[in-house]
Amino acid sequence: MKRERGMAYCGLACGLCESSPECPGCRQGGCLEKETCKNYRCCRERGLAGCWECPEFPCEAPMLQKLKPRAFCAFIRTYGEERLLDCLEHNERQGVVYHEPGTVVGEYDTQPGEDAVFRLLLQGREE
Repeated sequence: MKRERGMAYCGLACGLCESSPECPGCRQGGCLEKETCKNYRCCRERGLAGCWECPEFPCEAPMLQKLKPRAFCAFIRTYGEERLLDCLEHNERQGVVYHEPGTVVGEYDTQPGEDAVFRLLLQGREE
């Protein structure tokens, strides 16, 4: 995990993204889709660190219709960004998959809901 990349405005974990190895992270201007990303533009215009700070969260932005970013934003809102990064880092060491090879889908995406994502983050994989 490249923790220094932090979290994207939408809640995705830039530190676990493998799309562009040289990318510094979304909030550092590295968002590959910043011209069209509603979350990126909205947070920048409002001076927010991420969607989790917005009083309108969750909104209808396309990325927040996906379980993983919406749940991660909700987790940050409840526990803070550092706690999320700690959990992601711990789970990565334990083998929890953020992205399956060649895809953008992993174990957090396949949970039945936000509560299950929170459980996976906080407790890891139940064996």
